[in-house]
Amino acid sequence: MGDGNLASFIEDVCGESHLRVETDLGGGFVRLRSSEAERRQAAQDIRSSEDIIIEMLRNARDAHASNIFAACTREGNIRRIVMIDDGDGVPQHLQRTVFEPRVTSKLDSMHMDKWGVHGRGMALYSIAVNAESASIAASDSSLGSAFVIETDLEKLPEKTDQSSFPTFELNETGAVSVRGPKNILRTAAEFAIESRALTNVFIGSSTDIAATLYAFGLSKLTAADKVAGESDPHMPICKRLAACSSLPSFHHTAEALGLMMSERSARRILDGQIAPLSPLLAKIKIEGLSSPDALDDDKPAAKTKMHAPKQPKGLKVSDEDFARFARQVSQAYAELADAYYLDSNIDPQIKVSKDAIRITIPVLMQS
Repeated sequence: MGDGNLASFIEDVCGESHLRVETDLGGGFVRLRSSEAERRQAAQDIRSSEDIIIEMLRNARDAHASNIFAACTREGNIRRIVMIDDGDGVPQHLQRTVFEPRVTSKLDSMHMDKWGVHGRGMALYSIAVNAESASIAASDSSLGSAFVIETDLEKLPEKTDQSSFPTFELNETGAVSVRGPKNILRTAAEFAIESRALTNVFIGSSTDIAATLYAFGLSKLTAADKVAGESDPHMPICKRLAACSSLPSFHHTAEALGLMMSERSARRILDGQIAPLSPLLAKIKIEGLSSPDALDDDKPAAKTKMHAPKQPKGLKVSDEDFARFARQVSQAYAELADAYYLDSNIDPQIKVSKDAIRITIPVLMQS
């Protein structure tokens, strides 16, 4: 009799409780089997959509992703989260195994951050236990990853207000204070601030993220990539949309990555009618999202200006932060420059005073 048949036989005879208990200690006490203890722990680790978002962002960061693209959509009570990154990727033979308990790539790097302990090998397992479905749509070693997760909001809730963008201000110690509902946008924004030295975060609808990946891929494609085309199995995940040669292949590739959209939306992306997203960190500094449809497909996010953060008198920026900020400005400008045939190889002039940061970018045509 096989192990599966034996387990079924025991369950039929003794009831399901027998499979959950290692030892009956008497007096109403039992020692649980490890598998049951893990299952119960996992059920407590993930209690909301926001918990899934932060765990997936942390996983991507720890996989050395420089860019993370999060598509969040909702249809009725189903929340769909697609997390795509350009990190280390997951080997094909492990793409089911990573959702099992205690499986981790961080053997020597378990650490504590502001969200708790990370590196126990329980995050993906906890997500899988609580989600309706959790899978890897595409990945391989060194190619990045695309994870797709669907949850039932009646079983796994989230904040009712998913449209409000948080506000930010510097407190007296120079740390960033965040205010607003602890929704998906705030969760991602706090992560973007915390991990700003390591990774860029982009968040929006499936269509927004597809448009952003398309623009990102175009900026990264090499001559060899263009020759190999969309059929190259070794093409990094984040370049695949840019390598597509036709509307049908673009639409098919987007859906293969978990980015569901209409063919009309795919055409609008290829026609340049849907602009790529800016990194979330840039939005934190200059604008917020106020539309109720900010995370819904095929509906452009409304934008409203944020109140300027209160700066302490005599603001001083460290050389390291100043250089990082200049690089981010240059990166953000590169997308605009490419669209208008401008020279993206510029050095922004940044001046910091006690009440403002002023940025001057020279506008030069491509030679």
